[in-house]
Amino acid sequence: MGWDFCTEPEFQEKLDWMDNFVRERVEPLDIAFPDPAAPYDRRDPRLRALTQPLKEEVKRRGLWACHLGPELGGPGYGQIKLALMNEILGRSQWAPTIFGCQAPDSGNAEILAAYGTEEQKQRYLAPLLAGDIVSCFAMTEPQGGSDPSGFRCRAFRDGDQWVLEGEKYFASHADLAAFLIVMAVTNRDVPIHRGASMFLVPADTPGLTIVRRAGLGTEALGVGHHCLLRFENCRVPADHLLGQEGEGFAIAQTRLGGGRIHHAMRTVAVAKKALQMMCERALSRKVQGESLASKQLVQEMIADSFVQLEQFRLLVLYTAWHIDQGHLDRARLLIAAAKIQMAEVLHDVVRRAIQLHGALGCSNELPLMRWWLAVPVMGIADGPTEVHKVTVARQLLKQYTAYVGPWPPEFLPLQLEHARRRLGLDGETPS
Repeated sequence: MGWDFCTEPEFQEKLDWMDNFVRERVEPLDIAFPDPAAPYDRRDPRLRALTQPLKEEVKRRGLWACHLGPELGGPGYGQIKLALMNEILGRSQWAPTIFGCQAPDSGNAEILAAYGTEEQKQRYLAPLLAGDIVSCFAMTEPQGGSDPSGFRCRAFRDGDQWVLEGEKYFASHADLAAFLIVMAVTNRDVPIHRGASMFLVPADTPGLTIVRRAGLGTEALGVGHHCLLRFENCRVPADHLLGQEGEGFAIAQTRLGGGRIHHAMRTVAVAKKALQMMCERALSRKVQGESLASKQLVQEMIADSFVQLEQFRLLVLYTAWHIDQGHLDRARLLIAAAKIQMAEVLHDVVRRAIQLHGALGCSNELPLMRWWLAVPVMGIADGPTEVHKVTVARQLLKQYTAYVGPWPPEFLPLQLEHARRRLGLDGETPS
């Protein structure tokens, strides 16, 4: 069996084009329109006029919505290629939108493709894939967060309609979305993982109310696009059930695995940029007559950042390889491991970059503090780090068995006894 860390020349050409295109044509959007919600706003004609030609160029290059198969307008790339692409796209908050793979729309498109009826695909998936609308994934709740056992939002059948009652919290971009995918409890008499269902809810459905919009930590109170939603006698047609009743969590898993890998490689992109800034700062700044780069502690910070980043990058690509090979159990373990490392690596590298930039690093005149704010988000989004640590530990423990007796297998007196027996030295006096 051979190992090969090379990228095919034809695909490398696509990556090289992406790298230049994102730098020259897309990253300026980040500077001119820094609002994190701006890439999701399809109502602003100025933004549409600026971004539509970029999207058309991406489509001409065959790089639009690459996570989807040809039947849905994408090339159907595997996870390794997607990971290498996301390593570039992660530099820009606008780039995923320009390439038709922004979250949560990419994951929502995947589950619509897998579970949607033809009518649902025509009404919701087609405009989503075209980039004409955005969507929202509403799962977490005020009292229970992402813990399914605490979910209270429910849905019940009433004739030819489903009625939703309850609340959802941190439903990102619900105020900008054309439709929402909502998880609701439909059967309280069975375990929650068999008693929850997903529904397609148009944003203008009567009974759906945005109670308030929350933002991230640096945004003013009342500003932001992460919404508290209330469903009161909110009725959708019976055919707006996504998949079968009780399949909600099975459907959710369809969108989470690949999405976590994409987020991980976008995190690699951010950390690489922070490391670049760290090195440039160290070479450019003098302290007490010497460059920062000559200070051993600074060299240690740079070296530690490089090692952490390379280890994490290889873990993510290795995980992507296992997904592409269909090694589902191994991939599940590694996806959780990558999710654990993601926030930690971003934390350490960005923290060091801020330190080397001093007051400037703490200011709003560099992107470092914005990246720093993403650290706790990465530790919570798509499942908290602690849950993924439990997943890793449980899956690893399944691979081992308890030993019998008081001594572990590596107890040296026992090892010596076994070794002497295998070597035919039983009758000899130990030296």
